[in-house]
Amino acid sequence: MSTHSGREFEYADADFNRVKAVIHRKAGIHLADSKKQLVYSRLARRLRFLNLHSFRAYLDYLEHTPDELQEFINALTTNLTAFFREEHHFQILSDFLQKSGKNKLCRIWCAASSTGEEPYSIAMTAIHAYASYTPPVEIIASDIDSQVLHTAAAGVYTMERLESLSIEQKKQFFLRGKGANSGRAKVIQELRSLIDFRQINLLDKDWPLDGKFDLIFCRNVMIYFDKPTQIKILERMVQLLAPNGLYIAGHSESFSHANHLVSLVGKTTYRRTSSRATEIANELR
Repeated sequence: MSTHSGREFEYADADFNRVKAVIHRKAGIHLADSKKQLVYSRLARRLRFLNLHSFRAYLDYLEHTPDELQEFINALTTNLTAFFREEHHFQILSDFLQKSGKNKLCRIWCAASSTGEEPYSIAMTAIHAYASYTPPVEIIASDIDSQVLHTAAAGVYTMERLESLSIEQKKQFFLRGKGANSGRAKVIQELRSLIDFRQINLLDKDWPLDGKFDLIFCRNVMIYFDKPTQIKILERMVQLLAPNGLYIAGHSESFSHANHLVSLVGKTTYRRTSSRATEIANELR
């Protein structure tokens, strides 16, 4: 079926505005007007699967079918990632772990694990830092997208995805597939056992997390939220940071508008602003 616009499905500005409203309300994501075509291409596969002929029909279906919400969110969340992406952060992590010593358990939350490259890079860094396959670290890796979490937990990647790794890293941390699995590799069990994968929507009232974290990796996530949502989430996250904990942001993220919450201590690396500084900042707001 084709429409007068040449598109397979009917898609009006009103439909795009409804999509924007739902994804903002349910996931905190702010979609720019320039994303109209991206939304069409991402959701078109759901319309085909459900045998629907217009975005209006799909959005009506979404309103009355709670189970479809996860599919909707999965389709619209971007999962661009790579092993050791923004490599300087892993040097900062290594230095932090080595200074902590072997007698202290370091807890790390990777708040946007996507398909797993980031939490596995964290785990590899910990193994190197402590020269042990059982380093004193606890890594919780979360994402809003249930499909990418399934991929991450499986820990199986095409060889192309491993191109950024050294030959030594591939040999040490991956098992090359044979036969039907030729061209793919799986993370070793020692690496997988360091990570606890959990589905978490950062807009949810309660996060299934206990205690404080020494490091929180929340990279290239806040760019999808508007400023009020960024502040709301950052306020909750810094409360989970240990006194000397680090918050690691993405290369395109800046929190100059949130210096009452965090202070820059390195390249897109922050510490929680002291309580007194926060009080002063609040008085001036």
